[in-house]
Parts: sequence; C-alpha cells; structure tokens
Amino acid sequence: MGVLGGRTCVAPEVFKEQGQADIKMSLAQRVDELGENLHEVALTVTVTATVGEKTAYLAEVAQAGIFLISGFSEQNMHAVINTLCPGTLFPYARRTISTLVAEGGFPPLVLQPVNFDQLYAQRMQELISQQGGGASENRPETDAAVAAGSAAEN
Repeated sequence: MGVLGGRTCVAPEVFKEQGQADIKMSLAQRVDELGENLHEVALTVTVTATVGEKTAYLAEVAQAGIFLISGFSEQNMHAVINTLCPGTLFPYARRTISTLVAEGGFPPLVLQPVNFDQLYAQRMQELISQQGGGASENRPETDAAVAAGSAAEN
C-alpha cells in the first residue's frame, strides 16, 4: 500500500534554470502495532530538488506494509522493525519516486540504496550518547535524512 504526492514549485520557470539540481532525500518511519506480532510499518521518502535558490520539485511517497514478526527478543524485534521492514519497503518507494519525477518532465532520478542497518546503529548510538551511556527502555522509531546525490551520480 502506498500514498504518493508530487508538486512542481516554480514551473515552468524551473525548466529555464541553468545548473545541476541539488537533490535531498529524507526518510521517516511510522510503526503501528496491529496485534500480537503484527506490525504496520510506513516508510515515507521525501525528495526535494533545488536549482540555485528555487525548489524545482518535491516528491513524497509513503509506502507501507504489514509484517508478521515473531520469535525475536524485544531488542531484536525493535531492530527488525527498524531495519528489515523499511529495507523491504524502500525499493518500492524508490521506484515510485523515480516514476513520479520522470512523469513530471524532469531528468531521470535513481535513488541509491539505503543501508537501514547503518542508520539504525547510528540512531541507537546517538540515543545512548544522549542518555549518558544508558540503554533506552523506550526506543523511538528511526528518522534519517540523507543526501541522495544528483541524478548524474547514478
């Protein structure tokens, strides 16, 4: 299941702009527990392209899935929900973003794969540092912002 949106912020003037677009991608995740061992994970991917000071476009896709996960400790369950689930959803969101951008008349955009294991490890390390070295009993879901690179870096 997915929700998408896209908008061109300064069209048609943006097509006259010279220079390479600066592409930024941000990720957000929402997790809802639907029942015992049943989780809905929604990954939102937002891509913003700017040329100079102007925003050329913003494309956003929310890709969700329902995951039945069992047989893990609480700590491992948290890691699975925040790494394997978004890792499963990302390729679908990435393809939808690429299609949305191309159908908007912009140059092709191929987002690079995301290492959700690394993002999760960084986020957990940040939480431990913020809490003075203590482990978090209440672990928030991961949020990440990463630079996607330009379409020319495919």
